[in-house]
Amino acid sequence: MRHDCMTAAAKRYRYLRRLLKFRQMDFEFAAWQMVYLFISPQKVYRNFQYRKQTKAQFARDDPAFVVLLCFWLCVTSVGFALVLKLSLWSFLRFLVYTVCVDTLAAGIIVATVLWSITNHYMIKPTCRDQDVEWGYAFDVHLNAYFPPLIILHFFQLFFYHVFISQEWFVSLLFGNLLWLFAIGYYIYITFLGYSALPILHRARVFLYALPVLMVLLLVSLVVRVNLCRVLMNFYHYRVL
Repeated sequence: MRHDCMTAAAKRYRYLRRLLKFRQMDFEFAAWQMVYLFISPQKVYRNFQYRKQTKAQFARDDPAFVVLLCFWLCVTSVGFALVLKLSLWSFLRFLVYTVCVDTLAAGIIVATVLWSITNHYMIKPTCRDQDVEWGYAFDVHLNAYFPPLIILHFFQLFFYHVFISQEWFVSLLFGNLLWLFAIGYYIYITFLGYSALPILHRARVFLYALPVLMVLLLVSLVVRVNLCRVLMNFYHYRVL
């Protein structure tokens, strides 16, 4: 156990140290992963399996994906600042909240919860001497987080004022469908991430959330709750 902890600590130190070495980061490959998270996420996880064979770990050892994700967070935050007409100070607060709280802090919490659940309840009986890497659980969350980020923090902005924010039912339907696709993407990519681990079984349990998501969508339409408008109001009042 001590050896495993020291190994994990060494991996974390090496990963954090590489954050300061941009020339050693493979941004081209990280960008490829981001594209394929939309068009074929299975290929992204096949690369994780290859990393396990060559580097003895599933988790990323290159922080390029995180750096590119932060870049997209900055870009989309500028977009929100324009849509919400934020001042410079409010924009900076919005950016800090988005990167540090919504992405990193929330990601650490979600990854830790799923890491604990998978290690306690989903390890195959024949693989009890192995466990899910926390770094891999965090990578799965970041993978699943990127498509919703682009859908809700980028694509939505082009339609919000001219269409989504209107009182028409079709606007409500379009905006809430964006949420359905975004959260559905998150659930599906999370499922793919954990089903790619040969030491786990019952990974399909993650897909059970999809029918619940459909029911919640129908409820939101019946009670006419515009989820995109709720998000905008939350972001606006949080930085006032």
